Amino acid sequence: MPLDNPKARFDSALPQSEAWAAPLRDLIDARHTREARAGLVRHLAGFSGPRPSQKWRRTCASLAEGAGAVGALAASLHVLATEQAPFGADAYDGGHGHFVHPDHKALACGVVWAAALTSGASAVSDLHRLVLLTGNFKQYVSWDAMLAGATLNALGAVDAPAGLEALSDLDRRIRHKTLRKQFDAAIETAAARQGVTRRQLIERAVPDHGLSPGGTLTREVGEHRVTLAIENATTVRLSYAAPGEQPRRTAPAAIKDAPELGALKSLAKEVRGALTVERRRIEALMSATDAEWPYEEWARHYRDHPLVGVIARALIWEFEDETGEWHAALPGDSPGTPLHALPASDAPAASDDAPTGDVSAVAGDAPIGGGGDASGGGLRVRLWHPVRRTPDEIRAWRTTITDREIRQPFKQAFREIYLLTPAEEATGTYSNRLAGHIVHYNRFYALTKERGWRSNYLGPHYAGAFGEARGTFDDGRWEAVFDHVPATDAFDVAPEHASTDQVRFRRRAGKGWAEAELADVPQVVFSEAMRDADLFVGVTSIAADPDWLDHGDDRFAGYWRTTAFGELTDSARTRRAALERIVPRLKIADRCELHDRYLRVRGDLRTYKIHLGSANILMEPDDSYLCIVQGKSTGAGRVFLPFEDERLSLILSKAALLAADSRIDDTSILAQITRGAR
Repeated sequence: MPLDNPKARFDSALPQSEAWAAPLRDLIDARHTREARAGLVRHLAGFSGPRPSQKWRRTCASLAEGAGAVGALAASLHVLATEQAPFGADAYDGGHGHFVHPDHKALACGVVWAAALTSGASAVSDLHRLVLLTGNFKQYVSWDAMLAGATLNALGAVDAPAGLEALSDLDRRIRHKTLRKQFDAAIETAAARQGVTRRQLIERAVPDHGLSPGGTLTREVGEHRVTLAIENATTVRLSYAAPGEQPRRTAPAAIKDAPELGALKSLAKEVRGALTVERRRIEALMSATDAEWPYEEWARHYRDHPLVGVIARALIWEFEDETGEWHAALPGDSPGTPLHALPASDAPAASDDAPTGDVSAVAGDAPIGGGGDASGGGLRVRLWHPVRRTPDEIRAWRTTITDREIRQPFKQAFREIYLLTPAEEATGTYSNRLAGHIVHYNRFYALTKERGWRSNYLGPHYAGAFGEARGTFDDGRWEAVFDHVPATDAFDVAPEHASTDQVRFRRRAGKGWAEAELADVPQVVFSEAMRDADLFVGVTSIAADPDWLDHGDDRFAGYWRTTAFGELTDSARTRRAALERIVPRLKIADRCELHDRYLRVRGDLRTYKIHLGSANILMEPDDSYLCIVQGKSTGAGRVFLPFEDERLSLILSKAALLAADSRIDDTSILAQITRGAR
């Protein structure tokens, strides 16, 4: 066939067997526009990304419109996102990492961008799905870094609210370093296009899912009224009410199979996921040095937002008055209600930084502190962090949160704070306060990933002899590095245990990082980073393993004994502060005493000391060890907890069990108790 034949040039660029190209292949039947369509395909095949030039984009849009190919491009994208089978190793040697044939990958990326440019908002759902498909780096038969990056950047180029919502959803899902860089570039581009900061773009993109300001949605399904309600920052429930009846939690048989109910259940699942995303996003603001909002903007995107508001209204915020002073307050219980300042009865008398006297919310919707109008007077709002406040004010807020039974979405009033120690001032560039701990390595690695840190994997491979867990803070301006090494030399795939070492800090320097003095690290950044590192140790240390002594003679037994019942860490001291307020409310309060490191519980058979750090137990009078392995349910029952803390729940569960030790029927526990009982 002659080389100047447009059909030949068209066919040479298009794959003839892959389903996603079928809509474009069908275009060749319209002969009067074949040349224009062939030119479009050649242009798409010349894609160079992941972000093509503005000239390429303008030419692409012009060619697509001239060739009448907008619909075909959207159809090809849809096939890629919904019907395309990953191009696997069976079809091509080394097919892993190729969602489409490598010979046609540039064309596929061009099709994705062309569909985004010409279809706009209507292409968002397919772009979002394709990112999830090709960016799933755990599934090696489908991941495709090139196509995932191009699709993610194309999504960022869609100038529509739906595109921002999709990016907001992907923010919590993307963890792989390569794709994360592409996400950062896409979100920065979208923010620059709208003339806002990245943080503003993300908080403005949070969808309301059709919920009312109070976080509810009601639909009629058959003869029943079904209500979706956000009850707290972690719970979303559906309730069902027939005419004249009280709402119930279980779906009536008459509507169980109704499509409308299925849609509501799917929506409830989406809202639960969105709550998790927003809770993590707002908690990350605890490390931000410049996270402040004009009052009106804060009220709109935080306090009064149908979804975010459920989280924001359970948190303490600081409001700036006209003199530049910051005053702490809780938002009202529902959107638009006044702020609740620390009551005068709770205010500590010996603190200049804590509210004192008659510090109540001013009338209407204005922030505390006087001045301003009902819109907030143009003043600013920021998230309250205990590291900036005095011990007296922190204690007062903890009492208020507990007395009002406010379950905070994450630890705030009871948040651990980490201040620079004299030893750290002496070392200058590193902290040794968390060094020398023996941790279960795979648990440690998984937890760092869960908290958003990046880490290389220890093992007998290149760069596997030394580990660096790296977490970013303050919107990526600072990086904390937690060093760790294998605790033993003998292992095949990965060490069973690792030993922790220094924590160091780096500041952003261009596209890289520069080592920093600890004294130069902002207070909130240092505290939040050390809090994460302490969490990694506290959760994964062998000292928290109640079965460890069953290992027999072990090289780490000395560490276990020293740490399992040793001095309290910062997180354990915070747990103790919470117990000071919780224990008096317990039904077993008369059997409990809170000591320096232990919760002492008097049973009928023996008296027990539960360590507030490890939750391990010693029995009086000889301090013999009692092993109780955590069961499937270790919740604290109906006991109010001001924050979620698995170790705190475990301590309270063990206390309840041991206070009634005469009713224990577990033979292994009873044998340990009665062996030395006096």
